[in-house]
Amino acid sequence: MSSTINNQPLPKLNIFSLKGVQMKTFHVTWLTFFFCFFAWFGMAPLMKIAKEQLHLTKDQIGNIQIASVSATIVARLLIGRLVDKYGPRIVYTWLLVLCAIPVLFIGTSHSYTSFLLFRLAIGIIGASFVITQFHTSVMFAPAVKGTANATAGGFGNAGGGAANFFMPMIASGFVGLGFCTKEDSWRYAMIFPGVMLLVCAFLYYRFTKDAPEGNYNETGYKTDTKKNTFLIAIKDYRTWILTIAYAACFGVEITVDNFAPIFFTDSFGASLAIAGMCAGIFGWINIFARPMGGIVADKIGKVWGFDGKSMLLAILLLLEGIGLVWFAKSGNIGMAIFMMFFFGLSLKMANGATYSLVPFISPMAVGSVAGIVGAGGNIGAMLIAFMFKAKATHATKEVIENGVTKTKDLIDYTAAFTLLGYIILGIGIAVFIFRTVTAQKKTEVKDMVAVPAVS
Repeated sequence: MSSTINNQPLPKLNIFSLKGVQMKTFHVTWLTFFFCFFAWFGMAPLMKIAKEQLHLTKDQIGNIQIASVSATIVARLLIGRLVDKYGPRIVYTWLLVLCAIPVLFIGTSHSYTSFLLFRLAIGIIGASFVITQFHTSVMFAPAVKGTANATAGGFGNAGGGAANFFMPMIASGFVGLGFCTKEDSWRYAMIFPGVMLLVCAFLYYRFTKDAPEGNYNETGYKTDTKKNTFLIAIKDYRTWILTIAYAACFGVEITVDNFAPIFFTDSFGASLAIAGMCAGIFGWINIFARPMGGIVADKIGKVWGFDGKSMLLAILLLLEGIGLVWFAKSGNIGMAIFMMFFFGLSLKMANGATYSLVPFISPMAVGSVAGIVGAGGNIGAMLIAFMFKAKATHATKEVIENGVTKTKDLIDYTAAFTLLGYIILGIGIAVFIFRTVTAQKKTEVKDMVAVPAVS
């Protein structure tokens, strides 16, 4: 079977190919998702500057982080149903255009309230993940759906790491070019991701198709609009097990993307640039770790079916929990980086393993299942943010800057990360005990390796 087939889901994934509508769509999709994540977390490495300029308190920072993930919950639930009905191309294009507005204008904030509202609006861009997973699910054959979903998701999630790494440099660049002062640099830096969202909107509309057969309005290819795909999704208990699991992996990922930079600055005295680079490592792991989770899950699925994939997911969650506890208790920045890499690898592989299972819950409701499970990740992130707000301790220390002794505010998240690790361990054990679908093993294996007939 050739990878240039244009009217069938591809039976393999060649990431170096641009042939055929499937591979063009794949590359535009992950690149778009990359910049969505970049825009979503663009403020994270710059929060220290914004915090000082806007005089934000610990509680206010906690509320801002909660706002940044809470809007995504509703957005992901809605977007799944919209994609099932109208197709990914139009829905994604409008999402990108609308979300570019708060990204471009967050720099006009001069108060806690306006900043909070902009962060809330920016959080809607997180719904892009649902469209990404839907699009790769319909473009590729069952045997490689997990690999395709995980690779697109992993490459896209790396945008969070890129934001932590590059946004401080972009902010410094504006200062160096004389456009602004250091205090205002975060305002100018956020223009870049806003513009990139508009560029991606054009690319997505111009170069992608809804399905291998073409766009919905051209071919009539769509789910049965008389059926409520959302109800189909919520009636399957497997959807909820995956939702809880995704809260325990992707929910933690969002938390680390948001809190890691300030954790490194306040816990180890790292500079803004160094903290951004350290936190960026966590995001860059996505490039290979999430795809690895999907690839391993697909291989296991060919032999042990859905049950084997869910066993892999449980093991990865257990390793993630152990790594988080060690990360929290790290005594120096070197050990903290090492343990962040360890639990990050397990976490991101768990992300990939989760979405290798999503397309097999209900083929006629892929968008809705993806939306519910994806929303679970953000619900997890929101609940974790509340926990961090409650568990974080406030402290001060005396520092000498330019010969002048100053008092600096610090936020210690050690206790929060420790508790989070134990919670993830508990969820991993629960998923292990309540592994899904063991009775239909043979049928599930057959479904996971089947490829479409090609005339």
